[in-house]
Amino acid sequence: MQVKLALPKGQLQDSTAALLKEAGFAIGDYREGSRSYRPQCEEFPGLFTKVFHEKDIAIQVAIGNYDLGICQLDWAEELLVKYHSDALVKIGDLGYGKRSLYAATAGSSGIDSLDALKSHSKSVRIVSEYPNMAEAFALKQRLKRFQIFPVWGAAGVYPPENAELAILAETSVNRLRGRGLAPVAIILESSAYLVANRNSLEGKDLNQLLTVLSSRDVVGSDVEEAESTGTDAGVHTAVAGESAVSLALPDGHQQRHTVDFLNRAGLEIDGYSVGRPTSRPRIDLDGIMVKVIRPQDMPLQVANGNFDLAITGRDWLRDHRFCFPSSPVEELLELGFGGVRIVAVVAEDLAGSSTEDLRKLKRDSVLRVASEYVNIADKYAHDNHLTPCKIIPTWGASEAFLPEDADVLIENTETGSTIAKHNLKIIDTLFESSACLIGNTEAVGRQDKRKRIAYLVETMRKGLEARPVS
Repeated sequence: MQVKLALPKGQLQDSTAALLKEAGFAIGDYREGSRSYRPQCEEFPGLFTKVFHEKDIAIQVAIGNYDLGICQLDWAEELLVKYHSDALVKIGDLGYGKRSLYAATAGSSGIDSLDALKSHSKSVRIVSEYPNMAEAFALKQRLKRFQIFPVWGAAGVYPPENAELAILAETSVNRLRGRGLAPVAIILESSAYLVANRNSLEGKDLNQLLTVLSSRDVVGSDVEEAESTGTDAGVHTAVAGESAVSLALPDGHQQRHTVDFLNRAGLEIDGYSVGRPTSRPRIDLDGIMVKVIRPQDMPLQVANGNFDLAITGRDWLRDHRFCFPSSPVEELLELGFGGVRIVAVVAEDLAGSSTEDLRKLKRDSVLRVASEYVNIADKYAHDNHLTPCKIIPTWGASEAFLPEDADVLIENTETGSTIAKHNLKIIDTLFESSACLIGNTEAVGRQDKRKRIAYLVETMRKGLEARPVS
């Protein structure tokens, strides 16, 4: 009998590895920073482990793809608060990864309590990676009017200009305040949790793993920093006013390329450098406000009017426009850096090497297509008549889904080396993508913003002309 265990990637990884080792289930090549998605456990040959982004684990266990999983309690609750299924069972607290889910406002907003929030005269805008719990919180507090804005991350940067409230996880109140935020409520105390699929509990012998994992004391230590060392200790509102232009810059993989480009363009942005933990860098231009957010969120946030301009990938712009064809977002400038291909990927040992081959192979079964680009994936399946199919949203570490949990992956790649490393192969290239400057069409046309936007666009255009010849 095979037992399937979903393990977390990222911050919980080292402590989870220590827990498993102490329990007698040491798993080779499972550590933070490892690119292995299928680490092996020699002590327990019947144990199949796979590494996922935490957000995916509760879902994978709930639908029965995995018998057991380890993830933050908040991700399990995010699923259960909306989908009241008994398929996901919370087994127990593993004692590490402690953090709280806060409802927080900007320290400068004047909204410093739940009563102040409830008396807010306009609709309360709530931004969060946890949209289901955000909605449940708003309903529980009986907010008269509210809007939920789901984001991929960096929720704390949106208040006060783009939201009144952020629902986000943090390890301490001091760290929250160090980001310029003030807590008004603690929604949930969270930590690493062992979760299980109910059918697996009833139909499989999981006692060996359950006994050693659910009886563990605290493993490792969680260090709570007394003060944050970030540089967001005050909300930057120096350019407040309706004519201010808001610019969103990317974090993550695109940040290094964007920093190099902005330096060439002569745009001095203090605090926007690789490795520096600020989400509100300062630009030496009057009337321009800068925030750092996830590239995935930019098209929708620009469409909503939360930002006038943003540097993102053409892949995310295309994914957005497939879902919202009449969106008020347009590409203002092709920047050309950070080039990737958006490709269709399958397991190396799958017969066939093209989309046409795939259509023939999967004619009589539901084709599972996994991707962070859910709208691109859906259009790919539709355009190529890959029916019936099921689109599986992922939050990263997408290569892990093939072949057990998906048949096809729509993914981005620079060289294809990571794909090959995981015994996968590319069968189709959908399109090529690189960075671009996008803008809200209404903002671009506004008289009180037109000059500042035109100046930024022209300055970036000159930065392209200064691009070094490779």
